[in-house]
Amino acid sequence: MFVFSIADPMVPPSLTLTCVSLMKPTLIIGPLSWRVMRGSVTWNGEGYDGSTESGKRFSIYDKNSPSPMEMVLHAHATCSLIDVIGGLKDRRERIREARVEIESERASDSPRVFEKIHFRYVIRGGVPEALINRIIHQSHEKLCSVGIMLTRGGVDLSWELDFKN
Repeated sequence: MFVFSIADPMVPPSLTLTCVSLMKPTLIIGPLSWRVMRGSVTWNGEGYDGSTESGKRFSIYDKNSPSPMEMVLHAHATCSLIDVIGGLKDRRERIREARVEIESERASDSPRVFEKIHFRYVIRGGVPEALINRIIHQSHEKLCSVGIMLTRGGVDLSWELDFKN
């Protein structure tokens, strides 16, 4: 279920998009533990301001903030990296560095959806490489909601691991 309301585009900068979506339960870090998410996006005259039901605020698509497509791409990488760090449990303190480098290709014609996404995981620390590989695989197959949503939509996802103890 996705519900939204949007006013006439001729309305001044108070244009607000209200979103409601149903979500599957996932790893919960914070107060949201139910399936319904709420938030709003408001045009501020130069870009957009987002806010979550829990009061988090962020800028979207102005000169100092990411575009919606950049946010989706980075949300996917963050979601997967959360799975990796969370999957290490008591071994996470052994990680010295963990990052995901992102490369993507979009369709040349509108709608310019993602066609390919490639992640390069850079992990440094004293954990088994096989464990990291297994967690990354699980993230893309059954844990990361953002990535699964994209791949079910037809995005070709690939990844590699650059690992050093």
